[in-house]
Amino acid sequence: MRDQDPGPGRPDRRLSTKEAAELLGVKPETVYAYVSRGRLSSRRVSGGRGSTFDAEEVGALARRNRRESAGSPGSGADLSVRTRLTFIDTDRYYFRGVDATELAARHSYEEVAEWLWTGRMHPGAAFTAPEPSVEAARHAVAALPEHTGPVDRLRVAAIAASVADPLRYDLSEEAVLGTARILIPTLVAALPPKPLTYQDEDREQHPDEGSLARRLWRRLSGRPAEQARLRVLDTALGLLADHDLAASTLAVRVAASARAHAYAAVSAGLGVIEGPLHGAASGLAHRLLLEVLDLGTAAPVIAEELRAGRRIPGLGHRLYPGEDPRARALFALLEDIPDAAPALAAARDIAATTARHAPLHANVDLALAVFTASCGMEASAGETIFAVARTAGWIAHTLEEYGERPLRMRPSGHYVGPQPPRPLPT
Repeated sequence: MRDQDPGPGRPDRRLSTKEAAELLGVKPETVYAYVSRGRLSSRRVSGGRGSTFDAEEVGALARRNRRESAGSPGSGADLSVRTRLTFIDTDRYYFRGVDATELAARHSYEEVAEWLWTGRMHPGAAFTAPEPSVEAARHAVAALPEHTGPVDRLRVAAIAASVADPLRYDLSEEAVLGTARILIPTLVAALPPKPLTYQDEDREQHPDEGSLARRLWRRLSGRPAEQARLRVLDTALGLLADHDLAASTLAVRVAASARAHAYAAVSAGLGVIEGPLHGAASGLAHRLLLEVLDLGTAAPVIAEELRAGRRIPGLGHRLYPGEDPRARALFALLEDIPDAAPALAAARDIAATTARHAPLHANVDLALAVFTASCGMEASAGETIFAVARTAGWIAHTLEEYGERPLRMRPSGHYVGPQPPRPLPT
């Protein structure tokens, strides 16, 4: 059943404190408490006492309160955030109303990023980073231990790049877009290139030249950057640029709500994406795929995972009842790479074997695993691709959040501890 809109009259109507309290079902004092917590905005009555409140905003708060009270404490009621960026619908998703899989198939990652940021297409868009930004990031990353993971390197690079940018506190749209076009190539440039594993090194392009996908390829593989492989990588970056309010994106919006600068907001996203249920999931799928390739069959590998009580990585997605559209798009491109045939067959075996017990379909993590495994990349390569790609979406959400009321991403805790007052501990 759809919520009724409690806000009467026109959307721009102003409500008195008494009217707002009645619609919210609270006392007038609570209305002002909402204001102090940043959950509601008010406007002083001109030439008089008291405040007025936007009817639409009060109505939205009333609906949110009803949803929260309808669920039990700790039930994790959904947080709804208005966005113009990504819409997910059954087995498809859209960037600003355009089919995202078609957009990523026809345009470069840089062009997809510009579309997300501005709602305009910029043919031939290219990202370059100034030398001070790259040098600061590389110097900081080089100081890390050798075993440091890729997301840790990216997070340190983002922080170092921010220190090299004296204009980072300028939160205007123009300044943030400038930051975005510098930050993404800086993140890639800060990652050390892989040593070449083939003889004809003279024909290899410089690791800091070409499209962003080509530059990232040199950080992931020492093999030749063949056109078919680059196309898969570039498409994967575009497909992963945004995906609504994933956990890392929510963290980014919370940071932006507090008016953290864009580098800090991206750092917040990088801190969350490292989890095994988010960006690191492709690495788990990569290792599973290698086991299946070694044994030649998925059945014993799946059996061992289930016996250990582990979920099968690379399968299922809470937003898609069928196959993940991002996986479908990447699998189709991987068909054009002969070296990917064994990994593709192993992925299909994993999905078919698991389907006997649970109706799960391949997700983008399994498709990334096929790509990284067939290209001889490390298991962490998928996580690197994910993090670099999603930076574009994080910037887009940062820009959106800067246009909202500050500190609105501040939920209230449901206290379940001992009732105060208690005596001081001894």
